[in-house]
Amino acid sequence: MWAIHQLYNTLVEVDSGLNIKPSLAKDWDMNPDKTVFTFHLRTDVFFHDNEVFPGGKGRKFVAKDVEYSFKRIIDKATASSGAWIFNDKIKDSSAFKALDDSTFQLTLVKPFNPVLGLLSMQYCSIVPHEAVEKYGKNFRSHPCGTGPFEMVAWEDGQALIMKRNEHYFEHDSAGKQLPYLDGIKVSFYDSKATEFLLFRQGQLDFVNDIEASFKDEILTKKGELKNEWKDKVILSKHSYLNIEYLGILVDSSNELLKQSPLRFKKVRQAINYAFDRRKMMLYLRNSIGTPAESGFVPQGLPSFDANAVKGYHYDLEKARALLKEAGFADGQNMPVTKLLTIPIYGELGSFVAKQLEDAGIKVQVEVVQKSLLLEQTAKSEALFFRGSWIADYPDAENYLSVFYSKNPAPPNYTRYRNPAFDQLYEKAMQENNDSLRYQIYRQMDQMVMNDAPVVPLWYDEVIRLVNKNVTGFYPNALNLLELRTVNLHK
Repeated sequence: MWAIHQLYNTLVEVDSGLNIKPSLAKDWDMNPDKTVFTFHLRTDVFFHDNEVFPGGKGRKFVAKDVEYSFKRIIDKATASSGAWIFNDKIKDSSAFKALDDSTFQLTLVKPFNPVLGLLSMQYCSIVPHEAVEKYGKNFRSHPCGTGPFEMVAWEDGQALIMKRNEHYFEHDSAGKQLPYLDGIKVSFYDSKATEFLLFRQGQLDFVNDIEASFKDEILTKKGELKNEWKDKVILSKHSYLNIEYLGILVDSSNELLKQSPLRFKKVRQAINYAFDRRKMMLYLRNSIGTPAESGFVPQGLPSFDANAVKGYHYDLEKARALLKEAGFADGQNMPVTKLLTIPIYGELGSFVAKQLEDAGIKVQVEVVQKSLLLEQTAKSEALFFRGSWIADYPDAENYLSVFYSKNPAPPNYTRYRNPAFDQLYEKAMQENNDSLRYQIYRQMDQMVMNDAPVVPLWYDEVIRLVNKNVTGFYPNALNLLELRTVNLHK
């Protein structure tokens, strides 16, 4: 997401206040029932210089590029992991239409209120057909967009280098062309310790997140910079739309579930009550983030209301009582359940497993590589797994779509299916009144909490250590790396 955000643009984008604002589209209008959106495009945008264009000079961006890019997302041959975003929203590829060079039209089968948020996703980046056709499967390493930076070199696992796009169309409020930086170098390190060391030496301008073993050196338990660091670095903290959770497969037709105690709702609820999220945040996270004691929809979204959606808090007696009701008093006759997690969350998995044991729930933590876990969850081969969901756009629908039964995995990794939930989801999509729609969202979120296909852990917070010579580096709730206005001062 971070690299793509530098290289490409979308029709619209999300600003720091989570509002939709123009990008490649100057403005747009819609028909009365909000099913036909007409976008009026900028006429001063050019693709990056590339050998695929005559004379190697980037050609002008036109509406046909939007039509092509969107058709490409839903084309089965592309096998895009983002194909689901247009599921049930359009009839077929004829929904995308260039009316002329500067006008693009999108036709929905029924109203879908967060549609503009959908179009701000990185999946909806606009690409030129010439580059896709020439490079084929290698297009990933020969990207060509309209973004503020363009690709120079990418050595897989080593470094990614981009340079300033001299023809970029955006300017700051004083009329100066963006971006300010001449280029970007992204380094890849397997070791967070190495990364932190290089940051201390001034070889990196910022690091995202802090390795657990250094957290106590830099941060207090309350998540603030310790005194000895205050004059050396800037600590940037900002809540962002991400929930960390444990997912539970609830598809009763799946063989994995046939003998598992997780098939019982009361066992899933007991897991939710059996560990202390607040303690976990204090000791494992140095208070970075908020314990998720409400729903799956995180803090920071306008529809979030901790009083309206009741999640789970630490209550060992309640957990034990629920286990007993499920027929596993004190964990008797309860087989061991395997929890799949990735290396950086190994310690977290162990903390949860240890606390669950006190309630009589036996959990064995298995650490696997991220790629394997993603593959297993997508194929419904993981019964109990650690997951996270970062907002693609700032609407609770994006989180609730994770439980809509018509959605595949991703996003519906737990294979949750509840007709009453689906009905509310479809009703919410037709509701134009925001406060009424938010009410329905909260009902849906509560339904998910009651059925417990997930164990919410925490609502996240972006934490960055930034060198003092960096200015104009602002965080945002979607945690997109925003480098257009960044400057370096020697």
